[in-house]
Parts: sequence; C-alpha cells; structure tokens
Amino acid sequence: MSKASEKLADYEAMLRDNGMRITRPRQVILRILSETDDHPDAMEIFSRAQEVDPAISLSTVYRTMKLLEEKGAIHRHAFEGGRARFEQAGGGHHDHLIDIDTGDVVEFHSRKIEALQDEIARELGYEIVHHRLELYGRKRRKS
Repeated sequence: MSKASEKLADYEAMLRDNGMRITRPRQVILRILSETDDHPDAMEIFSRAQEVDPAISLSTVYRTMKLLEEKGAIHRHAFEGGRARFEQAGGGHHDHLIDIDTGDVVEFHSRKIEALQDEIARELGYEIVHHRLELYGRKRRKS
C-alpha cells in the first residue's frame, strides 16, 4: 500500500470514527489531500476537487478541512499576506520559507537553527515546547 493510500485510509477512518459518512465529495477531497505534497488553500482544494466532480461544494471542502484540522490530521497555516493553507500532519518537524513573489512554500529543517533556538531558550531559563518558524523571501537574481 502506498503512502498516499495509507493516508487516505487514515482520513476515512477518522471521519467514520467521528460519525461522518464517506460521501463521494468527501472521498475526492480526502484523496486530493492524501496525494498532495504542496500547501493548498481551501480554494485550491475546491478547484482540484471540481476537476474530478463538479458537484462538490465549497462548503463541503470547508467542513471537511475543519474537522480534519480539529482532529489533528492536517495543519492549517496562516502565512502572512495570504489565505490559510493546509498540509498533512506528521512527517516530522520542519519550518517554512514562503516565496513572496510566487506564494510557493518551501519546507526545510535545519539542525543549526533548532540548536540555536534551544540554546537561546536555555539561556533565558526556558524549555521550548512548541515553535513555528516562517521565513519570507524571494529568489536571488543571478548576476
């Protein structure tokens, strides 16, 4: 079973466990989420879903995303200057670099940044329990 198929099965089980039927529109939305490797917003998910099934409503997208977020299956990011975007939960800690020209979201992990954050917190007498790092930039122009 592929990773996307496993994620789809997890999403479907989560909805069933919360008393929701797996309707065709929900199944399409869940399939899109399980196969995506970007950070789509609700309108992008809606647009992708409409390509598969034009009868899918935006409200179904919003309701499904809200439930998945409440249950911890997806993460909602409110990146500066744009609509809320979603990504699959799991996959380990990472930070984000947002391209301010294109809106692309680049995931990265840096041991140096993590160590520096821990060091700063320790020096101030704290232990980090959660953090989120978002960098905003644009591609450098080649000279």
